Amino acid sequence: MGQPVMHFEIGCRNREKSAKFYSTLFGWKTEEFGPALMIDTGNKTGIQGHFNSLSHEPHHYVTFYIQVEDIKDHLNKIEKLGGKTMIPKTEVPGAGHFAWFSDLDGNCVGLWTPMQVQ
Repeated sequence: MGQPVMHFEIGCRNREKSAKFYSTLFGWKTEEFGPALMIDTGNKTGIQGHFNSLSHEPHHYVTFYIQVEDIKDHLNKIEKLGGKTMIPKTEVPGAGHFAWFSDLDGNCVGLWTPMQVQ
């Protein structure tokens, strides 16, 4: 089984301002979900995402999340291949776990495991 791309995230300084920009541009709708502003692209094709304004750098980034069965196992493989863990396995209450890693060129990529797979 392959690992599908499941979600995207757009980092910004101001979630509401970014949401207004993208909603006006593409017709996206947004909804508060904890520290994130979830994006509904209005289409069942493709993936959904969210806006996040971190209280620290980086303030501007775009990343995507790949679903895996075991985040810790994948982070170990990533580090053996020369990548680096940026954010270790972290719970999103009631939803699942995520982590961020940087690849060989420094690109930030997310890993995701939904709760039912835990």
